[in-house]
Amino acid sequence: TGEGRPGVAATLRALNAALGRPAALWVKESGARNLRHRDFLAPRAALSAAFPGGQVPADAVAGVTSLGGPAVLSVQGCQETPAGLAVQLRRAEAFRRLLVVPPPGTAPAAGPQRGWVVLHCPALRGPAALRPGHLRPLLLADHLAQLLRAQGVGVRLVPNLAEEGSREVLRLLRVDWPSGSAGSALPDAVSALKQALGQSPCAAACEQGLGREALPEDVICKVYLKSFMEQQGLVGYDPNLDVLLVTERKLWALAELQQAVLQCTVSHPAVLLASHSRHGQGSCCSIVHVVSCEEEFQQQQMDLLWRILDPGAHTALQKHLVCGPVKVTNPSSPIGADQYFQLRKRQMYEASVMKYGELAQDEAWTEVIDALTVAAIRFELLSTAHRSQVTLDLEDSSISTKGTKSGAFVMYNCARLATLFDTFERAVERGTYPPLPPVSEVNFSCLREEASAEKGNAGNCAPSAPGEWLLLFNYLLPFPEVLQQAAQLPAPTKGIRITANTETVCKFLIQLSMDFSSYYNRVHILGEPFPHLFDQMFARLQLLRAVRDMFHSALATLHLPPLSQI
Repeated sequence: TGEGRPGVAATLRALNAALGRPAALWVKESGARNLRHRDFLAPRAALSAAFPGGQVPADAVAGVTSLGGPAVLSVQGCQETPAGLAVQLRRAEAFRRLLVVPPPGTAPAAGPQRGWVVLHCPALRGPAALRPGHLRPLLLADHLAQLLRAQGVGVRLVPNLAEEGSREVLRLLRVDWPSGSAGSALPDAVSALKQALGQSPCAAACEQGLGREALPEDVICKVYLKSFMEQQGLVGYDPNLDVLLVTERKLWALAELQQAVLQCTVSHPAVLLASHSRHGQGSCCSIVHVVSCEEEFQQQQMDLLWRILDPGAHTALQKHLVCGPVKVTNPSSPIGADQYFQLRKRQMYEASVMKYGELAQDEAWTEVIDALTVAAIRFELLSTAHRSQVTLDLEDSSISTKGTKSGAFVMYNCARLATLFDTFERAVERGTYPPLPPVSEVNFSCLREEASAEKGNAGNCAPSAPGEWLLLFNYLLPFPEVLQQAAQLPAPTKGIRITANTETVCKFLIQLSMDFSSYYNRVHILGEPFPHLFDQMFARLQLLRAVRDMFHSALATLHLPPLSQI
């Protein structure tokens, strides 16, 4: 059998190839009930469509059984069932192969950049204080930047933070955003844009034909966007776009975007956001405007203005990732982002007091409450598909340390793992248990299939709980592919909007926490210190160490620190 870290996609490709049909016939099982009997299934309906009478040739079945390869899971058996062709894997070998290789980290990938992406958040340009609706695209861009960097893609975040108030709110929310001056080259870039304006057939000087109404003093000229869209055959823009009054402020915003593009390594095309424009595969970075639905119209205006003044591959690669509205219920008045944070922090503190009793007023607990607050806010704004509306209930009862869909629940389960390993290490220091041996020396056949291992079971290498294989097969195995999927920015077939799976990591962590919690409540990990029980305890600890590292890696994409206690 080939070594290396196995993957879901590679195993599915090998299974499909073994049946010799171009169609994707196999599905991965994920439910605990089906995982008792099989890991992959080629459903009966799919087989009936692919083979005469639904009968799979014996040599094809033999090919499935003998699968192997560096990224392919080895097959224990393949058999016909009423549901279809069922495959069960060599599970002890899968545990060993997956746990020997640590789960992927989310630090920026080493090596040359696989292209560049500029993530632009217009919400930070507004003169008004940030509101919860502004936080959604900001937190999304911050998360997406981490995911892209982990895949080896270079990221520039625009604009640089200038407002002190915004900087403080983002610091509280652990958002890693550049601040300070955008660079000394901006005045020259603005001058060049003004020169381009003067030469553009789409622009008209303000003093010509104003007649009916006076314009604001800071208006430089007006630009006819609708005629430009029609000439260029551009699709996907709001049909109400017509005349744009160009101001100095707008040109400075474009100049800052231009500078970000220039700073990117232009020798590598962005590989995650392919261009299908008339310019072909541009050798420059891709620009993604991450906007709220309220900002979308204004950003489309800016998109077109940039295309007019700076025609080229980079402006043709502009795409818009639009966030749905954030509806706040029960507000006594419009609430700012800083008020929202402080409200959630107070609610999290009170919910924690209710669960754990009066908390020590020390720095450690303050950090815990702050982290739980950030987790609560990030999960309530990011665990919904970005196109959908998010409703924020500001009532005290809306925040809980127990809700299984909350960021606090995820952080709580991560802390349980920290407590488990701290308890184990202290027991090793006392001589209760021997040290945890290396993965290569652990007997994973002790994690045998799907019988109960309730707390108190003291058999020698007793069969494992369903949760052990479920944690490996549903979470540790697909985790690298989950991170990849969350970082993908596929080009739209038409128009300028893109859809990303930005909710993927939050949903993954919530489901992982639910399944881990169910397993941990049911199974006694640190058993009696009898030598005949050590093999199973060590196998479980190695599994849970990998689960802990996976929690940490996923939380890092949200800039959330793993907690050692709650």
